[in-house]
Amino acid sequence: MTIAGKAVLVTGANRGIGQALVEEALRRGAGRVYAGARQPLAHPDGRVTHLTLDVTNAAQIQAAVERVESLDILINNAGIALYDDLSSRSVLEQHLAVNLFGTYGVTQAFLPLLTRSRGAIVNNVSMMAMAPLPITPAYAISKAAAFNLTQSLRALLAGRGVRVHAVLTGPTDTDMTRGFDIPKSSPASVAQAIFDGVENEEEDIFPDPMSEILAESWRGGVAKALEHEYAALVQAEPAA
Repeated sequence: MTIAGKAVLVTGANRGIGQALVEEALRRGAGRVYAGARQPLAHPDGRVTHLTLDVTNAAQIQAAVERVESLDILINNAGIALYDDLSSRSVLEQHLAVNLFGTYGVTQAFLPLLTRSRGAIVNNVSMMAMAPLPITPAYAISKAAAFNLTQSLRALLAGRGVRVHAVLTGPTDTDMTRGFDIPKSSPASVAQAIFDGVENEEEDIFPDPMSEILAESWRGGVAKALEHEYAALVQAEPAA
């Protein structure tokens, strides 16, 4: 998979990693970049098409599908992260609505186009999918669920020729981490590493120095071996 000439859709494209992914796709020669965001975006590059896209809004997802003629790479980047202590069910549901069901809904809607192109799905999850930060537990729970969704889709869609990547992002200098006084990677460097991982066909992408610490132990660990063992149970044919 190379990005040059491809059609790429990025959700949550208005800022942070999403905005950097749009710029990196253009830098690598993407033929068309669909920038999904809740508010209209203006971009000087004619290859960019804005999509009004709230990933929790089924009508907006369907309207976005109707505007996309072909698609090679879907990047589910839109997300929400709020401080909480699990005392409010509504906060947990809010995270699941965006980070889990939003990813699921957008993926299902664009799957026919991705199947046609034998393309790729890239889900930006988080290091917190592996271990929660106790001050953002609802976020961590939703990302753990999104990671499991990603692994499940990877097995189920392999027979259709659709590759599914998980991005296990560490601390990045975005609005989402503004309150954390810790070393952070730049969105641009993370975006570059994400596309490197896609082009290298890495199942799980660790795009920054903090997450890269986990890469070797994860790829050679028992949990990853078990994922591959379970995936082998799925016959190499189109999923129902």
